[in-house]
Amino acid sequence: MVTGGGGARLAMAAWSVLSSAAVNVFLLLVLPRVSHAQTFSFPFLQPESCGHNQYFDISALSCVPCGANQRRGARGTSCMCLPGFQMLSNNGGPDFICKKCPENMKGVTEDGWNCISCPGGLTAEGKCHCPTGHILVERAVNGTLLSQATCKLCDENENSFTVANALGNRCIQCEPTFINTSRSCTCSAPNILTGGLCFSSTGNFPSRVISSARYGDLGMSFTSEWFVKYLQSSAAACWVYANLTSCQALGNMCVMNMNSYDSTTFDACRLFQFIFEHTAGLRTVHSISFWRQNLPWLFYGDQLGLGPQVLSTTPLPTNFSFKGENQNKKLKFVAASYDVRGNFLKWQTLEGGLLQLCPDTETRLNAAYSFGTTYQQNCEIPLSKILTDFPSPIFYDVYLEYTDENQHQYIWAVPVLNLNLQYNKIFVNQDSSSSKWLLTRRIFLVDALSGRENDLGSQPRLIRIATQISLSIHLVPNTKNGNIYPPLITIAYSDIDVTDPSSQSVKVSFSVKYEMNQGEAQIQTDIALGVLGGLAVLSSLLKTAGWKRRIGSPMIDLQTVMKFLVYYAGDLANVFFIITVGTGLYWLIFFKAQKSISVLLPVPAQEERLVTYVGCAFALKALQFLHKLISQITIDIFFIDWERPKGKVLKAVEGEGGVRSATVPVSIWRTYFVANEWNEIQTVRKINPLFQILTVLFFLEVVGFKNLALMDSSSSLSRSPASYIAPYSRILRYAVSTALWLVIGIIQIMFFAVFYERFIEDKIRQFVDLCCMSNISVFLLSHKCFGYYIHGRSVHGHADTNMEEMNMNLKREAENLCSQRGLVPNTDGQTFQIAISSQMRQHYDRIHDTLTRKNGPARLLSSSASTFEQSIKAYHTMNKFLGSFIDHVHKEMDYFIKDKLLLERILGMEFMEPMEKSIFYNDEGYSFSSVLYYGNEATLLIFDLLFFCVVDLACQNFVLAAFLTYLQQEIFRFIRNIVGQKNLASKTLVDQRFLI
Repeated sequence: MVTGGGGARLAMAAWSVLSSAAVNVFLLLVLPRVSHAQTFSFPFLQPESCGHNQYFDISALSCVPCGANQRRGARGTSCMCLPGFQMLSNNGGPDFICKKCPENMKGVTEDGWNCISCPGGLTAEGKCHCPTGHILVERAVNGTLLSQATCKLCDENENSFTVANALGNRCIQCEPTFINTSRSCTCSAPNILTGGLCFSSTGNFPSRVISSARYGDLGMSFTSEWFVKYLQSSAAACWVYANLTSCQALGNMCVMNMNSYDSTTFDACRLFQFIFEHTAGLRTVHSISFWRQNLPWLFYGDQLGLGPQVLSTTPLPTNFSFKGENQNKKLKFVAASYDVRGNFLKWQTLEGGLLQLCPDTETRLNAAYSFGTTYQQNCEIPLSKILTDFPSPIFYDVYLEYTDENQHQYIWAVPVLNLNLQYNKIFVNQDSSSSKWLLTRRIFLVDALSGRENDLGSQPRLIRIATQISLSIHLVPNTKNGNIYPPLITIAYSDIDVTDPSSQSVKVSFSVKYEMNQGEAQIQTDIALGVLGGLAVLSSLLKTAGWKRRIGSPMIDLQTVMKFLVYYAGDLANVFFIITVGTGLYWLIFFKAQKSISVLLPVPAQEERLVTYVGCAFALKALQFLHKLISQITIDIFFIDWERPKGKVLKAVEGEGGVRSATVPVSIWRTYFVANEWNEIQTVRKINPLFQILTVLFFLEVVGFKNLALMDSSSSLSRSPASYIAPYSRILRYAVSTALWLVIGIIQIMFFAVFYERFIEDKIRQFVDLCCMSNISVFLLSHKCFGYYIHGRSVHGHADTNMEEMNMNLKREAENLCSQRGLVPNTDGQTFQIAISSQMRQHYDRIHDTLTRKNGPARLLSSSASTFEQSIKAYHTMNKFLGSFIDHVHKEMDYFIKDKLLLERILGMEFMEPMEKSIFYNDEGYSFSSVLYYGNEATLLIFDLLFFCVVDLACQNFVLAAFLTYLQQEIFRFIRNIVGQKNLASKTLVDQRFLI
């Protein structure tokens, strides 16, 4: 038995189950079931497609027939009674009843509910008709329906001055100008009737008014119906009565004519100027001399030189800052808006896209007014949409709202530079000199009204659209608090000949740019370029002098001049590189990190100078790179084999049938092995080029460092997809790219030197060790009388041994049981810089010419046997000569060993000339790598960096720049290897087929 609360809970659960079941049964019985084959489509109809006796059902979205004695209503969404029929019932639904009026009461009242007898004829709608000046009276004062309608004449006498209104159902007072002029409701001669107004005399006001609209883009002007109807009346009312809306309307028509002024014709702007000049006695508005009482402010005057005075004389009394407690980074623009008839509409903020024709999200539209954000918006809009959205122009007077130190709100008028303005038929605002500009105030976006010729309700023949609107912000020079001059709106209109609005479209743009005077920065850059350029000349002269000493030629000839120019190209490339990197980092750091605004990014036109410098740096660095590449692949190199034969063997004698003893030949494989290792290290670098490119690309594209190059104040590495993405600054892209490239490159070089070469692999030192283990020295001449020597003579006497003896030799060397490897006894110095005497060089050349005859060993297989034997003999002669030279055998060509002076190391040249004896300089820094990629890492790193940046500056694409940089690296590496192999084979008699 369930008692207490348990029973209540059981009852509630049962009731819940029963209720759910009841609801389900109800739904199954009442609601219609959806068939799987049922479709959800129906014909698409519009109200105008319905027939004369049909109306558009707004519920069913289809055409429905009207009832008896009915026809389609004016809007097409309901029916109405036929003429001569009265309504008996109408509840707003589809069913209402119409009844024919009797013969003695054929007219229908204005509301359609009653029949009435008319005093005169009937209109087409079956309503009573009254003569002009009369009003129709159908009911008594208390609302009682009269049996017969009457037509009452309005009293035009002095006591009343009334006329019938436009609907003809009420008498209203005449237009005041009629009463003031003729003391009646008619405007008879000699009074003037224009635009619905009556004027008796306008003093010296011009009577011949030009009612034409100018369309400079199309090179034409035609009579505008709007100007015909309202220009003269608006001007007269403004002149005679100081009517405020008429003055505004006249100003609007002047703006519709592009504020153009022609002293020979009385068009809208000439009339406005006439009134402005003849009301000089009136007071000004807000003490602004260009703003006359009762008139709109349209111009800043027509005196030359006013443009710079307005734009760059008085800074705005407010500060802007990106960060900090007093952060102010919002431009608060407001606009006073007027309709075409001169009525003030309201104050509006420019946020939300008031002046931006291109549609977008509110966040992106409002980004245009974030201080420091360069804004660019472009789109193409159908002409049909413009005609629909802008049937009548709206005019704007733009102001910048700001708060002073006392927290009082003020507004500052924003001047306008209308590029379509003509002053006496000259486009003065398209001149590059701002002193010739005529600044204006009022603007509009679309004018589809003045382009109508005969009927204001017809489609316009021409339409004028603001296709380019640019807002310029200029920073006050040397400001530390973010002071700016008054902003400038630059606007350009396009005149469109309307032929087929559904197929026509127009391209429009809206932009905001920030500028500052770059004169001081350019002067500092020029100074740095001059100073560093002078140092580059000095450096190039020292390099040329060192080169002259190394080739043993004291004469200054054309080759010397060309060499100087090549050296100067490399040094000047470094100068341009330093200046561009410093400039880029300056803008990146100081613009992005500043709190109170003191610098703004250069505009694209101001960036051209830096881009030119980058291009010069790349071109000159490419010349330096090619020069080094050619120098490396044209060096003289020979591998001295110190190995000596081990005993003798019996050898068959061809043609004699006998045998004789001969020395055991020395194996060539050690030479081939060393040559292969030399060939491999030719393109070894201190960085991994592929890792360098991929890492830079990772930080730019994945981590988001490229966002630092956007022309806005944000330092964030990530941006929301919904936010506005500003255009990229080429200077900032260059700065970010170079900073990342250099940092990653330097980190790689440090890692390579500190860790990789010490604990993993050092190919340069390994090559020196290999030479010693192979008993082969390397004699290398990079210049005629200068080169490098790697002493690889084995301390064990032989290198062509078995494994057991090789291990034993290594063990003895590790335990210091044998002499040291150095050229000088009891030293470890194996690498030297050598300056050889001219006599030594001449002897070397005589042997070398024999060695390289027939263009080297690559053609030995097709040459005669005698030529081959001669080359072999020359090889052994060279090997013997260089070996004996190292062993001090030739006293007339001897050498001595010394250390280089510190100044010699710094300047990269030798003070002592090898006159009688050659000089071997101790070289612990393995400087022979200067004929390899390894010793020219700085040049290669900067060349790759400049190549990457030049491609990016041209294409604005980091991925493409990375791909092309890697491609050029591989191409030059391939060329270096192939040509280097051929040179190596020709110089050392090593068959190129054995070089891998």
